[in-house]
Amino acid sequence: MNANDRAITGFTMAGHAMVHTYELAVPILLTVWLVEFSVTSATLGSVVAVGYGLFGVGALPGGLLVDRFGSRRLIVACLFGMGSAFVLLGLLPGVAGIAVALAVWGLAASVYHPAGLTLISKGADQRGAAFAYHGMAANVGIAGGPFLTALLLVAVEWRTAVIALAVPAFVAGLAGLTVEFDETAAVDADGAAGDDASDDNADTTDDDGTSPDVDSPAEFVAASRGLFTAGFLTVFVLVLFNGLYYRGMLTFLPRLLSDFLDPLLAVDPVAAIEPIADTPAASEFDLSRYLFAGLLAVGVAGQYVGGRLTDAIEPERGLAGMLVVLVAVALLFVPASGSLPTLLAVSAVLGFALFGLQPLSQATIAKYSPPDYRGLSFGYTYLAIFGIGALGASLAGAALTYGTQTTVFLMLAAFEAIALTLAVWLIVRAD
Repeated sequence: MNANDRAITGFTMAGHAMVHTYELAVPILLTVWLVEFSVTSATLGSVVAVGYGLFGVGALPGGLLVDRFGSRRLIVACLFGMGSAFVLLGLLPGVAGIAVALAVWGLAASVYHPAGLTLISKGADQRGAAFAYHGMAANVGIAGGPFLTALLLVAVEWRTAVIALAVPAFVAGLAGLTVEFDETAAVDADGAAGDDASDDNADTTDDDGTSPDVDSPAEFVAASRGLFTAGFLTVFVLVLFNGLYYRGMLTFLPRLLSDFLDPLLAVDPVAAIEPIADTPAASEFDLSRYLFAGLLAVGVAGQYVGGRLTDAIEPERGLAGMLVVLVAVALLFVPASGSLPTLLAVSAVLGFALFGLQPLSQATIAKYSPPDYRGLSFGYTYLAIFGIGALGASLAGAALTYGTQTTVFLMLAAFEAIALTLAVWLIVRAD
């Protein structure tokens, strides 16, 4: 990597880690909220879905802002906004306060993916490596957020814990104001953006190599019409169903793992440690939280492998392979929960494939979108993944409240099977 690539990669790694630290701290906090506020999984799943939904809905206007104002300012604003939201989470009372604070977090975080991914796709020469490291940083946050949250909950009550979690975002935001890089270094003078530009997409970049602004509803409609080729529409629907799987799987997974682990552990892991067995901290120790963090940590390897695969094969093929694995995981998770070794194995495979898919998904989005509206393309797709995909939290909560664990996983398998069908169609179309 050259100096510009390293600066862009480091900056986006910090932002990506922060976004997912907060995103995946919420499922750990949810296990506390379910007890403290005595609400059903369906109710709290819907409350959490508000913040997660805005995380995705804001991606579309965020993509427009990126194309107009650039990535740096949006990412720095995102970091300060997320830190402020977690301070609010620690201060506002009741379930309504949680809903408000998570809504603020969702709006602030929503601009990150269109900003960060546009910055890499237009500024980094070694895009595959940058996507890989960017994804690995996400998994540092994805695994580190739950792990750090679980540790804090052992030491302090949850309101103090979330305020402490806000500090790194403010530090990263201040650091982001000083880093230097060229946001469009990888875009050729004629607006082409390397091998990922799809033949389906006409180049409408201005003569100076910058993206044309979208200043009116008519221009927005025109830009959207040019973006939504048959290929991009297929990708949009594909990532939407993967988003339902992602959110539905991760939101209640700590609770499900707790349900699976309880009958498998013959010895209470806290009681076995006599010095802490009778302390207040012992009541907050939940082994499922650490297993959840561990399976997410495995995703670091998945992100790296997925990122490298984007440079080695057509992204649609790698995407289809990961989707096959995720369908199988959803179908096998409940049967595998019958013993500790198989539960650990299926959890590790889930962590690897769920996050190994992401660089391949991002490369596929880039392939089927023109570089001049790359921010808009990521805005639309992250609207699908995190906005519409947030319904996965509500659906999973309802399935747990009114159905069984098997109901949840069969529903998730169906979501990913639809995504797999669309990925196969892309491969056939390309051939």
